[in-house]
Amino acid sequence: MDVNPVLVEVERSGFVESRHRGAAIGLAADGAVAVRAGDADAPIFPRSANKPMQAVAMLRGGLELDGELLALAAGSHSGEDFHVEGVEKILASAGLGAGDLRCPESWPLDPATQQAVARTGGGLSRLRMNCSGKHAAMLATCVAAGWPTDSYLDADHPLQRIVREVVEELAGEPAAAVGIDGCGAPLFAVSIAGVARAFRALVLAEPGTHERRVADAMRTHPQWTSGTSREERQLMDAVPGLLVKCGAEGVDAFAFADGRAGTVKIDDGAMRARTPVTVALLRALGVRDGSDRIVLDELATVEVRGGDGVVGAIRPAPGVFE
Repeated sequence: MDVNPVLVEVERSGFVESRHRGAAIGLAADGAVAVRAGDADAPIFPRSANKPMQAVAMLRGGLELDGELLALAAGSHSGEDFHVEGVEKILASAGLGAGDLRCPESWPLDPATQQAVARTGGGLSRLRMNCSGKHAAMLATCVAAGWPTDSYLDADHPLQRIVREVVEELAGEPAAAVGIDGCGAPLFAVSIAGVARAFRALVLAEPGTHERRVADAMRTHPQWTSGTSREERQLMDAVPGLLVKCGAEGVDAFAFADGRAGTVKIDDGAMRARTPVTVALLRALGVRDGSDRIVLDELATVEVRGGDGVVGAIRPAPGVFE
């Protein structure tokens, strides 16, 4: 079995103490492979990078959402108050409530919101779980289509069958495996090359199509797909037309408006390694200067601290995409 290359190094006091291996692929505007590192054809679970495809499936199933609420349905939110209000709106539009959600209870991902909830005596909540927007939209889709809501997470449910069809169609390959995501929804394994093809299809679809509606909602409302301070929101604000979605276990997927696209998967699942590699891949595909430079420079490395100071960095391995 081939070993994927080192994509990220963790340097402390001038000494490389850890390394993260993984695979990455970048597609040119015409869809040809422009950048490649590691095995881009091995199947992975894209985790929440599947959510834009799941949102397309929901629209095909009859879901009527647009704008910020569609972005929320396709995102992994931070559990901030406006996210919770959006989830409640989606549920209310279908005559449902928080008790109908089958995602697990969770603390909000946003640290400040988590502290605020704890200070006021709050606790774990399905509404604040990062996948609750997707789950609320899945339930609303079931109501619109006349499908049962209590079994919406079953792999053989009509909604989940459409999700699988859409994932396989957009990725251009059959699912290699079926699993259960952290939120309880079915999860379909495809290659990182397939994920890149799927994101490319979203941004290149004709305006008004289900695919393009999802891409446009996410790019217009990035704070609803992640949060007010998350890295994905910063990247989409900095690079006009960029669509980005992360996934657990070290996955990032993106596409430019012109069809350039890419996917990153860190072998050991380390989320700290994900964004530096993504920035390096973005730059390898042509994002180099302009208003995005400061943001990209800040996201290209993660500080390594020792005591009260910075003593190193988590950064892309030298020459990783050369």
